[in-house]
Amino acid sequence: MSRSGRPDGADGQQSLGELVSQAAKDMSSLLRYEISLAKSEFKLDIRRIGIAAGIGVVGLFALCLIVVLLCFAYAYGLVAAFGISIWLAFLCVAATCLLLIAVGIAVAIWLIRRVTGMKMTRKTVMDDIGMLRKAAASPNGSGAAVKNPEVSAGAGAKAQIPPARS
Repeated sequence: MSRSGRPDGADGQQSLGELVSQAAKDMSSLLRYEISLAKSEFKLDIRRIGIAAGIGVVGLFALCLIVVLLCFAYAYGLVAAFGISIWLAFLCVAATCLLLIAVGIAVAIWLIRRVTGMKMTRKTVMDDIGMLRKAAASPNGSGAAVKNPEVSAGAGAKAQIPPARS
């Protein structure tokens, strides 16, 4: 960022107040630019997700049509192969579809139970917050950390993100 104005002071340097003021302005501008960039990227990502979702819906519709046609082919194949009546063949197809649905539900439940809820991320974020609190407590970072009652030391400790303050 370019600085405007001349340095004031006896030896041609800016005062501490001016430097702090300029740093605050720079940080404010940087923050505004970062937020603007994040908004632009978010809009592009949302547009891409929308397009992908539309293509996915069309693909799923086509897949549904293909599954229906395959079910008819399966039923008529049973009639041709085993000489059974058509209604019995369609009942066999329906039973097969129900079996596939049950297997899909079982796999989904198994996968959902394996979700950890970002346990490691919560722990590392709380560790980082503790480190920042310790650094803020003393100028050289060697002071006692500000205690967080929601985080306890130990192997089975649960990390909790404190509520946001407004």
